[in-house]
Amino acid sequence: MFDPTDRPRVFALPCGVDFPAALVQGLLDRMTGTAPHEMAKVQLFVNTARMQRRIRALFAQQNASFLPQLRLITDLGRDDVGADLPDAVNPLMRRLELAQLVRKLIEAEPDVAARAHTFDLADSLAALMEEMQGEGVHPDRLGELDVESHSAHWERSQKFLRLVTKFFASDQPLNAEARQRVVVNRLIARWAETPPAHPVIIAGSTGSRGTTRLLMEAVAKLPEGALILPGFDTDMPEIVWNQLDDDLASEDHPQYRFHPLLRALNLTKNDVSLWHDTPPASTERNALVSLALRPAPVTDEWLLEGPKLQNLATATSAVTLIEAPTARHEALAIALRLRKAAEGGQSAALISPDRMLTRQVTAALQRWGIEPDDSAGIPLPQTPSGRILRQTAELMGRKLPSDKLLALLKHPLVAHGNRGDHLKRTRDLELELLRGGPPFPSRDDVLVWAEKRKSDEGAQIWVTWVWNILDALAACAPAPLPELLETHIALTEQLCTDVLWDKPTGEEATKAVAELREAADAGGEMSCADYGDLMHFVLNQHEVRDPNAPHPGIMIWGTLEARVQGSDMVILAGLNDGVWPELPGPDPWLNRQMRRDAGLLLPDRRIGLSAHDFQQAIAAPEVWLTRAKRNAEAETVPSRWINRLTNLLNGLEGEGKPALEAMLARGAEWVTLAATLDTPRVQVSPARRPSPIPPVAARPKKLPVTQIETLIRDPYAVYARYVLRLRPLDALHASADAPLRGLALHDVLERFIADTATHLPEHAAQKLTDMADEIFAEMVPWPATRAMWRAKLARVAPWFIDTEHNRRQYARPLRQEDKGGVMLDGMDFTLEGRADRIDEATDGALFLYDYKTGALPTKAQREHFNKQLPLLAAIADRDGFKGLTRRKVIAADYIGLGSDPKQEGDRFDFGDLDKVWEDLTALIGAYMEPDKGFSSRRAVFETRWEQNYDHLARFGEWDETDDAVAMEVGQ
Repeated sequence: MFDPTDRPRVFALPCGVDFPAALVQGLLDRMTGTAPHEMAKVQLFVNTARMQRRIRALFAQQNASFLPQLRLITDLGRDDVGADLPDAVNPLMRRLELAQLVRKLIEAEPDVAARAHTFDLADSLAALMEEMQGEGVHPDRLGELDVESHSAHWERSQKFLRLVTKFFASDQPLNAEARQRVVVNRLIARWAETPPAHPVIIAGSTGSRGTTRLLMEAVAKLPEGALILPGFDTDMPEIVWNQLDDDLASEDHPQYRFHPLLRALNLTKNDVSLWHDTPPASTERNALVSLALRPAPVTDEWLLEGPKLQNLATATSAVTLIEAPTARHEALAIALRLRKAAEGGQSAALISPDRMLTRQVTAALQRWGIEPDDSAGIPLPQTPSGRILRQTAELMGRKLPSDKLLALLKHPLVAHGNRGDHLKRTRDLELELLRGGPPFPSRDDVLVWAEKRKSDEGAQIWVTWVWNILDALAACAPAPLPELLETHIALTEQLCTDVLWDKPTGEEATKAVAELREAADAGGEMSCADYGDLMHFVLNQHEVRDPNAPHPGIMIWGTLEARVQGSDMVILAGLNDGVWPELPGPDPWLNRQMRRDAGLLLPDRRIGLSAHDFQQAIAAPEVWLTRAKRNAEAETVPSRWINRLTNLLNGLEGEGKPALEAMLARGAEWVTLAATLDTPRVQVSPARRPSPIPPVAARPKKLPVTQIETLIRDPYAVYARYVLRLRPLDALHASADAPLRGLALHDVLERFIADTATHLPEHAAQKLTDMADEIFAEMVPWPATRAMWRAKLARVAPWFIDTEHNRRQYARPLRQEDKGGVMLDGMDFTLEGRADRIDEATDGALFLYDYKTGALPTKAQREHFNKQLPLLAAIADRDGFKGLTRRKVIAADYIGLGSDPKQEGDRFDFGDLDKVWEDLTALIGAYMEPDKGFSSRRAVFETRWEQNYDHLARFGEWDETDDAVAMEVGQ
């Protein structure tokens, strides 16, 4: 196959060439004239299973013939050269072993790290250890580094790095990286003694990992060995190539990976021959991109070499640059182009590391019934089987809140008996008990609910089934990992009744559980919280391919698949800095210089690999470059490659700037189409500010005093609640919010005042806080919230007791939470109210009090809007409280128990309450007029003030500056 040579044999294929197709064609050309069975002797190693499948498919398209021995580089360990080596240790088992060591270190030295980070640190250590073994770096090498300038950080890192030293001992089982390196070294030694007589080829690898590069160097030196490099830049001048020798400055360059490989083989760039003469899609574009991606220190060469570029209009004629205003517009534009490709029989591939964007594109394609072939699949935790395993793992050892209970019961795999009956009971339980009910429902709470369902004979059996499983989950305690795993799986299977492991998602979940079961003995004893984190980690390592038959010509690839491209057009999407390329994550162990000195991979390596993928993909016959100018949080920064390309074109005289403008113009057309896609064909005028006029007979006949402020500020809310009888649903899960704090504090004060009505005890403040402990324990199921609210009450308790002494000097507590009401003269309308507290003076006069835990209304607010206390006083003045007749109301005060405790309110002279009543009568009378409308947001506290019925009034299509439009409402 090859001509004899005394130098290592390295071939390449330029960017823009269909690498698998050119590889196969070059192999067939070289085997022309040989016996057919000679092809079967060729060993061809590739680096990805997708590349392997593509090459096999290309051979199948030829006439009947032998295939080469097509293998993955990672399959070397299956050869006889490694037959005596034990299988590689389960990577999850190694991580579990490290987690135990990390946990013990943290327990011994709590200041080293938080316990919650145990598994994350173990995973990071395992990744570092695998990298060290793959690169041939022993832990002793790290101890030799010069760390004087960062000794504090190094001291902390050393404590963790010492944990991995034991795994480098000869008696320890090897992980996959270490075993691969042993096999490669053995193979190299065997080849040194007896080189293979048949061809050995490594194709498609860049040699970015130490073990792989070691193998590639050995293969290149074999008499019948060869390397075929992908995406080789044939346009880069030799002088620029020689400047790639500084890894700290050039690691992020797309061609950097090839430089140390050729240098190790004592070859130059010019020593690399083309494997096949297949021309790239556009030699002009390759030259343009090569110049744009020059190493940063030599970009001044743009000025010299830029004017030499030929046919820029031709080079960019098949390039479209989209700068969409949002990610949604970007996804829609991409979907439209993919639809056009599908309709025209054109193959198209979307390449992006942004999985959120690719999912948006997939969703957009569904409107046309196009299912793309997504190489990544769906993360297992997002599938039904994975999600239920994650949900039940999170509930182990924990009290069940109402929202998580409902999420569990509504899961598509969960049912007891008939699925329809199960969903009906779940819906009724939500509406009748969970919303507005206990935040942590118990078995007794739900059984009481079930007993009320007289027509549903199976309700109690259903509740018992659910709660037997939930109680078992909540009862889980720290235990050995195998025991926790089996308990978890058994209880989850009871919830799902024979469907948990069905379909492709269930099959992948079976693999994940089997993987964890195999490694579980290494986990030791584990808390339920740690187990939940571990289960989530394990599930995230698995993905499920969509079982639906995808469209054969519409593909979604990761960046690695750019090396295997064979599509007519390619879309490179999400080209924003931080997304593509993805910025290196922080390394908790070693900085860049320490990594370089130790012989480990630099963080910029990933950027360089992404740059190489980009350089190959942009050389496709037709290419789209897309980005969104803004994401959900802020303005975005274009990818460095987009910046370089646009800056170069923009600075070139002649064809450069027009070529860039044409690229942008083509993109703008598709963005306009995307925006038009969601534009309704019939323009709908925005709603106008409503002021509905219901029939007088339908208007409310009574209101509580708390709703009078609402009637003043937002009459539409009163209309929606009392005329339309619409009530907002209670929150699914009660939270420790201000209303709950107010209710709890009211109960505390009500009990305290009742117990101390005759006299205040000596230690009244302590008695008040003791009562709060009892009531908070009943009403507030969150320990942290209880502690915080008790501390706030304890801070204001002395002030409350001191002022209580003053209040009792002129009146004694008479009633609490007393309800009253008075009908307005000449109207079919009743004002109702509930007084928190009514005190009685020795002469029978009354003092009204209202407890507040938040800010008190100002005097201006009480005068114009907040009429609650004056109206309660007016009800009392008109004998509205049963048994309290002909009493004079002296005052109505707020007792503020917030961060700034105070007491303030109104004192009433003769005629003041008559004026309050007259104002109320005028207000209600106005809203009883037949032509009076209930305007929305008439006088809101502030424009951002959100009301329950704003969506019903279609607020947002109008604002407070618009005039309200009266609208008759029928019976």
